[in-house]
Amino acid sequence: MAEIGNKSESILTAIDIGSAKTVALAVEVTESGLRYRGHGITESRGSRKGVIVDLEKALGSVKKAMDDAEQAAEVPLESAVVGVSGPHIRGVTSQGGLALGSRAREITREDVKLAVDRARAIPLPEDRMVLHLLPQEFILDGEAGLRDPAGMVGRQLEVRVHMVTAASSAAQNVVSVVNRASVQVDDTVYEAVASADAALRGDDRELGVCLVDIGAGSSDMIVFHEGVAIHSAVIPIGGDHFTNDVAVGLRTPLSDAEKIKKQFGCAVVTSIPEPNEIEVPSVGDRPSRLMQQRLLGEILEPRARELFEMVRDNLRAVGVFEMLGAGLVMTGGGARLNGMQDVAEDVFRKPARVASPLPISKLPAQLAEPEFSTVLGLIFYAHRSKVLRGKEEQGIGAKLKSLFARANLGL
Repeated sequence: MAEIGNKSESILTAIDIGSAKTVALAVEVTESGLRYRGHGITESRGSRKGVIVDLEKALGSVKKAMDDAEQAAEVPLESAVVGVSGPHIRGVTSQGGLALGSRAREITREDVKLAVDRARAIPLPEDRMVLHLLPQEFILDGEAGLRDPAGMVGRQLEVRVHMVTAASSAAQNVVSVVNRASVQVDDTVYEAVASADAALRGDDRELGVCLVDIGAGSSDMIVFHEGVAIHSAVIPIGGDHFTNDVAVGLRTPLSDAEKIKKQFGCAVVTSIPEPNEIEVPSVGDRPSRLMQQRLLGEILEPRARELFEMVRDNLRAVGVFEMLGAGLVMTGGGARLNGMQDVAEDVFRKPARVASPLPISKLPAQLAEPEFSTVLGLIFYAHRSKVLRGKEEQGIGAKLKSLFARANLGL
């Protein structure tokens, strides 16, 4: 067991507490890349629309998922990066900066950090916290579009940032549940930021793209243009709303409505052959009925259109709709409904696609599906953060070595 204990330092763990399922994923960092070690999936209890509403029930789901992941990974899982979602998420763009003096001088890392801190220092309601501070561009002496001004020379440095904020209580409840499961929270990440790490490809971020992660309770959005995040929001419609519509429209229990939606559902009525019939269980002891499959489509298509119209209107309201050169990328379990891509393209008049997460070594086929983009994205996010921290520490170490060397040489 000693060898396993040593290996735990190279393990990354992610927890996605969704409205429908709770997923824990353990991945090992190796010299050749990330390698799957184990996972646990359990039905979510105690959470609704991405927000925890019953701590004890949510704790049971997290413990079960973590226990299963730990057993499969055969290594202790003591800390994790955790996703945060829900209608309480808000995105805001801010700008700030500092004067460097009457004479131009070289920009230091401290200057960059101070400028970002100034941009961050906008008044927020007491019940809100900043999840992410995402720099968009630096402006040096009026010259915009700079990505990293460190080392350049100037007199006035400004920065424009996009901040993703969350309700403090909602984010803290997620942390509390995970802590009570005897797991330390390394970081909290807005789930659309994580999903973007797993689902976006190539030039998506540069060309302009809106990623929509369609979960069970809500749909998380983030927009990138010229490589940086420019907008984030949550649309309060998710897969559960489609299921509820089916249950009401076909007068069938929710559990059967979910199965029917997944097996026979299509968001484009005209693509369903007219003669097709499906068996629909009734409520109570009454016998099942045969119904036209098109009736199911007539229930699902309006809801799909409503979702994408709300996304479109949200993007237009903040002036970013015309920036989507790469169009729309959908992921999450709700994106798997047949016809969603067609409806999205019809509403947006732009290209759309359904994206699965980028693969890692030894990943089971079950996890290579859109509904696991968030948990895999959390792993990618955690790995990138770990690499960046390592580089910063190496940089500090090199500076200290240089100082000591100069001191020893009498310089």
